[in-house]
Amino acid sequence: MADNNNNKITLMALVMMIFTTVFGFANSTVAYFLMGYSSILFYLAAAVLFFIPFALMMAEYGAAIKSDEGSGMYQWLDRSVGPRFAFIGTFMWFASYIIWLVSTSAKVWIPFTTTFFGRDQTQNFAFAGMNATQVIGILSCLWMILVTWVSIKGVKGIVRITSLGGLAVMSLNAILLVISGIVLALRHGEFAQPLNTFLHSPHPNYQQPMGIMSFAVFAIFAYGGLEVLGGMVDKTKNPEKTFPKAIVISAIVITLGYAIGILCWGISTNWQKVLSDPTTNMGNISYVMMRNLGDVLGESLGLSAATSTTIGLWFARYTGLGMFLAYSGAFFTLTYSPLKTLIMGTPKSMWPKKFTKLNANDMPSYAMMLQCAVVIVIILLASFASSDASAFYNILTLMANVSMTLPYLFLVYAFPKFKHNRDIMKPFEVYKSPTWTTIISWVVFIVVLGANTFTLVQPILENGDVQSTIWMLVGPILFGVMGIIWYDIRQRKHAND
Repeated sequence: MADNNNNKITLMALVMMIFTTVFGFANSTVAYFLMGYSSILFYLAAAVLFFIPFALMMAEYGAAIKSDEGSGMYQWLDRSVGPRFAFIGTFMWFASYIIWLVSTSAKVWIPFTTTFFGRDQTQNFAFAGMNATQVIGILSCLWMILVTWVSIKGVKGIVRITSLGGLAVMSLNAILLVISGIVLALRHGEFAQPLNTFLHSPHPNYQQPMGIMSFAVFAIFAYGGLEVLGGMVDKTKNPEKTFPKAIVISAIVITLGYAIGILCWGISTNWQKVLSDPTTNMGNISYVMMRNLGDVLGESLGLSAATSTTIGLWFARYTGLGMFLAYSGAFFTLTYSPLKTLIMGTPKSMWPKKFTKLNANDMPSYAMMLQCAVVIVIILLASFASSDASAFYNILTLMANVSMTLPYLFLVYAFPKFKHNRDIMKPFEVYKSPTWTTIISWVVFIVVLGANTFTLVQPILENGDVQSTIWMLVGPILFGVMGIIWYDIRQRKHAND
């Protein structure tokens, strides 16, 4: 028994696992671009009102309802509410990764071009009578076909190679901290972006109340990936004490990490001088700011303008290479992992035999090809509906944020019902008071729902931009309706059989 306990995850090991799962380098650059220093307050509020309570909910789910098929989301919702609710929620969760594939298949070309040219060249992709957005759409479709074909073949070597991208992206945090410290010392403590702008967003679209509140979805998205933590409880040493402590420590460390990162960007990046260019968008912001960091380092060291520019180019290229490899690795994994979790983690009666059949490489090849076709259709619709590449990338980012955070509503809504179900054995409990369970669940639910609502209505109220709102809504609504229809059809077929 002692040996078994020695193999359990310790407090610090769990904190590191949570940190590497949740913390994202690009979240600090997007936050600084949209809200400047004031984004720190949103990240702090998101940690208290979302990250900590939601992570502890996932821990209770995972300890009580074990699953051999990935996230366990279907089993959690099924036991708590019912099979129909569980299938629709899980289908929406899967759909969020479809939107992620659509978004990232377009964004992957930004780091690709940055690696070679030192800057984003995708907005100059016009070719054969097509504008840049349309060419990006065609390239994205080809990328999706290539990745699907390779994944079906089960070529794991590529995924191993792309894990280098994860290390490169992690090293970007170290580069940011070290170089920013050097620049701050060389400039005698002077920040490029004055600290007196702490409560004010420099971005023109995020200065009104509606725009400011819509940023909340970015703060929630910055703490995403928590649903995978549920399976860690029974692997943790003294989970009753260790897990809540690890969640709180992780929240503090991650929030501090984001806060320090955002402050560091203010050392080198003056918003009006560097980020006000219309070609700067949520797709290329990380590369723009890293390139500027290299430029500023050269200037602070007293080097020539040409040398400073060269340093900036290499900073951008390194960032591009790391992000391209990281995107590629995530893409190869997420092309099959969520799909496999959906069709293998839900009842087999929900799917035709073709869907659940695995090939020699243990991949659901038929379902993967169908998924590829769906992603391509959405890419083509989105890319040919917009002529502005910057607007296209911004819409894709918002689409991904909304679709990835909406499934959390299903899990939070089901949590009080899970707690009230006496038939479910609960070996790990943090929420012991029924009243507080209900209150906290509703607070988290309202925070997530409110953040998404503000994000959806902000383009209409501030700019009359109905198209952006439609694109953000179309994924969740379409896949939600599809999930309901598919469940009812399969249930009728199963009953007739």
